[in-house]
Parts: sequence; structure tokens; C-alpha cells
Amino acid sequence: NRGHQIPLPRQDDHVRGALGQRARHVPGTGQPSRYIEQTRIATGTFRDPRSLQFGASNDPTRRERAIFIKAIQAGLNFGLFDVEVTRQQGQFTQLVAKDVIDTVDGVLRTSDAALWNGSDSDVGNPTTLEYCGLLTQINRTATIASTANIIDGLTSEVASMMANTAFRVRPTAIYVNPILGNLIAQEERLNHRQMETVVVAGLRVRALATEAGDVPLISDWALPSTASATESGKTDYKAAIVTEELIELHYITTPNPRVFPLGLEGNLATRYSVVLFDAPVAKGKANATQDQATTESSLVTYAHSIVTVVR
Repeated sequence: NRGHQIPLPRQDDHVRGALGQRARHVPGTGQPSRYIEQTRIATGTFRDPRSLQFGASNDPTRRERAIFIKAIQAGLNFGLFDVEVTRQQGQFTQLVAKDVIDTVDGVLRTSDAALWNGSDSDVGNPTTLEYCGLLTQINRTATIASTANIIDGLTSEVASMMANTAFRVRPTAIYVNPILGNLIAQEERLNHRQMETVVVAGLRVRALATEAGDVPLISDWALPSTASATESGKTDYKAAIVTEELIELHYITTPNPRVFPLGLEGNLATRYSVVLFDAPVAKGKANATQDQATTESSLVTYAHSIVTVVR
């Protein structure tokens, strides 16, 4: 069985973070993986209904872009003595299954953290082995000062995004640092507000009433909180307003980690390797008036926004 994939025990036990579940999983096209993004929407021109003439208009434009697939790997060893002791006790199968499940969960947790915080700086021109995190990819930002209302600040940013006249923008979720989620709940109680609840990724969460409808507030442990860069003695908490259908995870072979047995080492230890090949991309970066020669650095994220809440 050397080098051959083996089925994971109890696949349903492997639950990744909410963003990893709700993002679109797309088979990669190679290395790098290619995808098409529409950068301008076509417009029309009013004409005399009895004198219609063909005239050039703003045609829709699209751009082919590239994303480099990244690899996450973890390994585990079972020493010969421990294998034989647990097998003699009749516990070997259960212990191996538990260790494999834990290792797969560890790979998924590494992926969940890097979806936001990966250290790479460009999806198409990699400089590190990690993902290019969404906090780097999304270049639309907003700040809610320590004296401002958090809920009003978030709903105002959603309204500002939807006011885009060049693209149809309708955010589908607001991901928040868990402590920020608690601060929002406290603010809700103090202001005697009552939020609706919705089911997201099998969990019931609060939903914020916005111009885009009831948008779920989803806690994500990987969104950071750091010492404030603008107000001394305060903390910056991150929130991400996103359009989830435009967030993709490009994968190779399968979106789930795979487990491979590697046979015996010289010390008679049995080895397993867990591997995941994928990478995230936040689509929705464009300028309404751009042409195909526009540089990537000038593209504006219209479909997502990173909000810093100071408290």
C-alpha cells in the first residue's frame, strides 16, 4: 500500500471553518490555476425608437488571471512497540483513527487561519509558501472609531458597497472576530435592538438588517485582533463584509485533505502523511472604466470590504 491513498475514517468528523465551508470549491486548471473575472459590465444607450442605429458601446470586458496552488502537509508516526502494545490491547484501530482525524483537523485548521492571514502578497506572483490571505487580497477598507456605533458602521459600509453603479453588489455575510461578535451582542442589548437569527454552516447566528437584507454575522476565530494602529491603548478588531459566491478555493484532485501511508522507516515506525492542495482567491476586483491593459495594483475590490473596529 506504499504511496496509495487510503480512505479517511469518519469523514463527517472533519469540519472546517465557516468560510472554508461556504466558499466555492473549484477544481484547479493547473499550476497556476486560471480563472476569468469580469472587469466591466456592458451598458446601453437610449436611441430614437424609429431610428435605431448600431453604435459602439462599453462592451463587457474580462480578464484571465492566475492563482498558484499551495500545499499543506502534516505527518504522524506510530512506533513499532506502541503499535504492537495497542494492537494486543485491542485498541490499535481506534487510536490510529483518532490520531489520523486529529491530524486532518490540524491541516484544516492551518488552512482556515491562512485563508485570512496567509503571508503571501500576490496570488499570481508568490513570494512565500503560504496562501495570499483575504486580508491582503481585499483592498477596500473602512474603519469604525472607538466612539462610533459598531452596528451602524457595518450597515453603512454595506450600503456604501451597494451604492456602486457599475456593478451589482450584494454582500452575503459579515465575518467577525469572536470578541467583536460579543461586542456587537452587547451593543445590541444596550440599544434594545433585536436581531433576526439564521442558520449558517449548521449553526444559528444573528443576522444584521442591512440594505442587502438580513446578512449573517459569522464568528471566525482566525480574524485577528491587534493593538490599535490609530488609537493608543485600544484594540483593532477585524470584520470582513464579503460576497461569498465570489470567493473561490481552487483545489487539486479533491477539496479535502488526503491521507497516505508511507510504509516502515528504518526504526520500524509506521508513517502517514496528510496533504491538501488548494488556494483561495477573492474575485470582484475591477474598475468600471478600465481597459484590458490596466495594472493589477490599480484594481479596486468592489464585492468585499475589510472593516477595522477600534475598541
